[in-house]
Amino acid sequence: MSPRATTDAGTRGGADEPGFADALAELERIVADLESDALDIDRLAEQVGRAAELVQVCRERIGGARFSVEEILDRDGDDVA
Repeated sequence: MSPRATTDAGTRGGADEPGFADALAELERIVADLESDALDIDRLAEQVGRAAELVQVCRERIGGARFSVEEILDRDGDDVA
């Protein structure tokens, strides 16, 4: 997946694809639900599946940010030489 421009602090890209901040916040809510005593066992598989999707989103965002930073540093390094 290629890096895309961030539209605001929490969202990016498509309407149903969260940005890093939103994905992390949702992931934290899911983890809290899974750790609670009021766990809805009927939703367990759904929540674990969603958590896996959110982890992938976060990894992609981090990878995209790393790529952008490296690109900027490489470009700035070329300007200095």
